Amino acid sequence: MRCLSLLLLLAGPLAAQTTAPADTAFMPLSEAVARTLARNYDIRIANTQTEAARNDNTRGNAGMLPAVSASVQPNGFLNNSNQEFFNNVRAPLVQSGIFNRNLQANVTLGWTIFDGMSMFITKQRLEELVRAGEANARVVVETTVAEVSRAYYDIVRQRQRVRSLRNALEISRQRRQLARDRYEVGQGSKLLYLNAQVDFNADTAALIAQQVEARNARVYLNQLMNVPPEMLYKVPDTIILARRLVYESLRDRTLQQNPQVQLAATRLRIAELDVRNQKALQFPQVDLLSGYTFTNLRNGGSGFGVQKGTTGSLNFGLRGGVNIFDGFNQRRRIQGARIQQEIITQEKGQTELELESLLNRQYFTYRNNLDLLDLEGQNLKVALQNVDIAFERYRVGVATPLELREAQRNLVATETRLIEAEYNAKAAEIELLRISSGLLK
Repeated sequence: MRCLSLLLLLAGPLAAQTTAPADTAFMPLSEAVARTLARNYDIRIANTQTEAARNDNTRGNAGMLPAVSASVQPNGFLNNSNQEFFNNVRAPLVQSGIFNRNLQANVTLGWTIFDGMSMFITKQRLEELVRAGEANARVVVETTVAEVSRAYYDIVRQRQRVRSLRNALEISRQRRQLARDRYEVGQGSKLLYLNAQVDFNADTAALIAQQVEARNARVYLNQLMNVPPEMLYKVPDTIILARRLVYESLRDRTLQQNPQVQLAATRLRIAELDVRNQKALQFPQVDLLSGYTFTNLRNGGSGFGVQKGTTGSLNFGLRGGVNIFDGFNQRRRIQGARIQQEIITQEKGQTELELESLLNRQYFTYRNNLDLLDLEGQNLKVALQNVDIAFERYRVGVATPLELREAQRNLVATETRLIEAEYNAKAAEIELLRISSGLLK
């Protein structure tokens, strides 16, 4: 029977179907995520910034190693001289074009051996900056993975809606066919046939608009993956939900593992180190100094003085210094560092409160949509029976076109609510996993 085939067609609104060509490859979510992680510019930038922090995390950058420098300076002089001596002890000395030269080379060493432990505090600060970069990169990665996951399942949602509207169009097509057949044999009016044609055209337009939405959803995912917009692939036709997420477990993981919480904790440790470093600057600084200088002389002409020679000089010593009074600026800087530490402490508490509040809201959304999904699943069974009965009654001439159209609209509305509840539950699940750092596991 016609109505039985229609019921079988509609019985699985979430069953397998795709608008992609038959030879198009299937792309699982894991592949979409992998493509994005490899090509996304935000992730590349975050990873590069972390690498820059690692590059700066050295003992030398912290001031723990000596600084050694060397220089070489060759000099040349072209002189003319006219010398007369007292008491005519010797004849006047007149020379021109005298070329003198010397070469001076030196090596110097400076090494801070005590600065109130500031160099060690600075090294710890550099290490914390690396951790901050890693936490920030993880925030970017998890946010991007969540966005890709939502975009991936949005394609599933939009294609499910395409299927729903395609099924509705099939009902309108069969209704139009029946109305035309009746009109042609004189058992129905032309008005009923034209009304059926109008409804068929309206359903066709809705299907075309929804196909555009499905295509745009795929283009957006392609943008996130940094691949050409026209790239085609198959995705699942159903959304698998995790129905056993426990709020208490998610909350504990959020406060312990969320990268935003870890970033806030790292920033607080950096602020504490800044306070310690400002205090360390109150202590004396002691430097070890050493150097070696080599000089080579080559003088032209004649007369008194050195014609040629070399000298070498090694020097070494200690240099100590302490800030005695600077207009209370050092005390001001210490107090400023403490104030900044207090601000970051408050920001850390605010971050934890915001994440816990977001987690609570998303968990409520998650549970609510799971309940709606179960309810709409039951409603869908009733709506399918209504359409089957209405179509059979319309086929035998008992029901009016308005009754069939109303049953058809109720079916589409029920399927739409079911699809939306399923997607919203999945989106809330993704957000719960992102907040609790469970997406990348």
